[in-house]
Amino acid sequence: MTSSARAFSALERPEHRFKFFDSLVVVFVTILLISNLIGPKICAVGPFRISGAQLLFPITYIFGDVFTEVYGYAGSRRAIWLGFFGSALMAVMGLVVVWLPPAPDFKDQAAFATVFGAVPRMIAASLCAYWAGEFANSFVMAKMKVLTQGKALWMRTIGSTVVGQFVDSVVIMTLAFGFKESWGTILNLIFSGYVGKVLYEVVATPGTYLVVNGLKRLEGVDVYDTDTDFSPFAKGSSGEKFVALTPQSESGLAE
Repeated sequence: MTSSARAFSALERPEHRFKFFDSLVVVFVTILLISNLIGPKICAVGPFRISGAQLLFPITYIFGDVFTEVYGYAGSRRAIWLGFFGSALMAVMGLVVVWLPPAPDFKDQAAFATVFGAVPRMIAASLCAYWAGEFANSFVMAKMKVLTQGKALWMRTIGSTVVGQFVDSVVIMTLAFGFKESWGTILNLIFSGYVGKVLYEVVATPGTYLVVNGLKRLEGVDVYDTDTDFSPFAKGSSGEKFVALTPQSESGLAE
């Protein structure tokens, strides 16, 4: 991107309609819901033990980076809330159906309860961790983009994940196991999960570059949160500044 394109005073918001945002949100929410469903299984990878959710859930943070980088904080905020309400609805309906008495000829109640009958404390911990971690990730990503004037995407994706995944790991392990397990065990769980998620993001960085650059070209704009209201409860996208991408400015995408 040219230096003139990065001059925030010259940025103007055009009348623009995004082409792929809604489809990406559907994929994002689907991955989030599947992560919640496969989470109860503990998998053996050599000497290591990981939750099934760890195979997919870190991808939601990559999506968070993509939403913020391509569509701005407001777009990411919308996706986060849709994911939150989708997860909450699935959790509540899962509990309701588990609690309903099974038919006499239904033989799989125990297996069904294992998948859908997570204890309310674990559900609440998971939802709180997701909410706090995703918003922390998006906030850091948006702020770093303005500070770096759109340069060094790798620094923003990894830096935002370092913060967001730390918040996520601390919240879920503390709420789920506090006063139930020893604090040494809780710290071990926080550290192990956190390191694994951050490494996941580092490995995925080249793919993130490809997706971000491709989407920016297809959407035709770049978004900067110069004066955005970063409250999770704010509405609209006022404060965002858009720069239209031209063939000349595209050469510096995601430097």
